[in-house]
Amino acid sequence: MPEHVSVLQLVGVSALALAAVIWVAVLVRVLRRDREVHRGRFAELARNRGQRLRALPHQRRKGPHVEHVELTPAEQDAFAFLARQFSDDRR
Repeated sequence: MPEHVSVLQLVGVSALALAAVIWVAVLVRVLRRDREVHRGRFAELARNRGQRLRALPHQRRKGPHVEHVELTPAEQDAFAFLARQFSDDRR
């Protein structure tokens, strides 16, 4: 046993390692146990593939209405001026 490590630290590390091993063993057992149940459920879902999913809302056939505003010639000139000003700042 190293001199600079207390007994409590050794016990703590050993307990954590033991808990990790037990956790992994239980996790593996649970995943293996439920594998057959899940295979049956997935097979049933694959057979019913043509049916709609109830959790998803109905999708629109086309997108939302697009708003469009006509600009006056003065507004178009002002927008062009701003666009040129922003592009000049990048150079």
